[in-house]
Amino acid sequence: MGCGSCGSTKNGGLPTGCKDHGSCKSGGCNRLNVHDWLSLLPVSDFSKPFPFIEVTFNHGSRKEYFKSQNPLIFEKGDFITVEGTGGFDVGVVSLTGELVKLQMKKKGVNEKSDEIKRVLHPSTSSEIEKMELSKKNEKEMMIHARVIARELNLDMKIAEVEIQADGKKATFFYTAEDRVDFRELIRRYAGDFKVKIEMKQIGIRQEAAKVGGIGSCGRELCCSTWLNDFKSVSTTAARYQNLSINQTKLSGQCGRLKCCLNYELDTYMDALRVFPENSDRIKMKAGIAFLQKKDIFKNLMWFSYEKSNTLYPLSIERVNEILELNKKGIFPEELLPVEVVKKSGVTEKNDFVDVVGQFSLKSLDKNSKKKKKAGNKSGERESGKENIGNNTNPNANAKTNPNPNQPNNKQGGNKKPNQPNRPQQNKPQENRPKPQDSKAPNVQAVGQAPNAENKGPKPNPNKGPNPNKGPKPNQQKGPRPNQGPRPNQGPKNENGNSKPTGSSE
Repeated sequence: MGCGSCGSTKNGGLPTGCKDHGSCKSGGCNRLNVHDWLSLLPVSDFSKPFPFIEVTFNHGSRKEYFKSQNPLIFEKGDFITVEGTGGFDVGVVSLTGELVKLQMKKKGVNEKSDEIKRVLHPSTSSEIEKMELSKKNEKEMMIHARVIARELNLDMKIAEVEIQADGKKATFFYTAEDRVDFRELIRRYAGDFKVKIEMKQIGIRQEAAKVGGIGSCGRELCCSTWLNDFKSVSTTAARYQNLSINQTKLSGQCGRLKCCLNYELDTYMDALRVFPENSDRIKMKAGIAFLQKKDIFKNLMWFSYEKSNTLYPLSIERVNEILELNKKGIFPEELLPVEVVKKSGVTEKNDFVDVVGQFSLKSLDKNSKKKKKAGNKSGERESGKENIGNNTNPNANAKTNPNPNQPNNKQGGNKKPNQPNRPQQNKPQENRPKPQDSKAPNVQAVGQAPNAENKGPKPNPNKGPNPNKGPKPNQQKGPRPNQGPRPNQGPKNENGNSKPTGSSE
């Protein structure tokens, strides 16, 4: 891509910024740029310089050759004024010297032809300003020209419009599949634009070269940078390179097959000379094996039997042996395929430590299950405490809810309900009474819930005494605020003596 400073010019007409007389080495400032590798070689005294110069117009969109009386005064990137149609035109010198002779011979331009125009003089600042004013009207003229062509129902597309530097002539480049009768179109163009009209038909590849763009390789299109001759491309080139015949992948910006399919075709053709000819099928005892593909990098040929998807890689020597045996009427029993070993990539040692995958999700599942169990147990404990504090039924099991109107608080295990009647306990958790064995009497203090966090054996309700037959606790007397419950003391009888809970009278 060209630098942004190439758009501004100084008094001499040369671009500022790169200081290279407009000859950008990257090729971005001028499409179809050519590197003159003979420019630094001095011309000998007895030889005459080649009198022709290659000149580009419209940023490399068009190239022509002009005759100069003294070509040594011009350098690459200079603006020069040349003969035009009914006036003058301004172009940029792209190539001088002996390379111009090779280019003219390559494109079939005759040096003695009378159609070759002359170079007038180096461009002045006024001529360059006039050229810039004419170039500004090209885009509006192209849009208006497309509208007129659509009104006339012509099957054509205006690709580019180029106006001469003096503004007396406009060249319209168009693409069309068939012949177009544009006589009425020229009359409309001449009446609207007030210039001399010239129509030139180009191909789709030339249109892509003029428009430009980025190819699938990530670089600028070859046709818009350096490729100036277009050779025919067919799907045979893709078959020789073992490419899948996919129209979307093999097509370029122009909608035709990519020109780069011909770049490596000669290399593939040279490599395929080693492979045997007439090896599309080989005869075996198990049947006929058909050739599926050739690998020129490993010198292998892949075969498969009819109605089978299994591919067998064979070496070139083995295929030649089977072909010789088939000529003698001998059908081998086995193909003897080659073992293809895939090379495993060498893992590079990194300085950092990859901790991804070090932790298993099972540990997280276990932690979540533990949290759920702890929440359920705390909810059961809080529901038991609430029931005992409200003097509903102290001898009932804490896990069951005797009051159907008040559900258990299992989800909020950490949130304790409001208990205004519950006494304050200052003793630590270790002093709380632990549940006794099923054989021992169930000793429980009034207003104190059983310890739900104890992991000891739970009392069996079938073997112990019935807790519902015990006396009811005194509703007026509860445990003291500053004193914890006594594990060996139960509710008192009528005489004031302590009596174990669950004893029968």
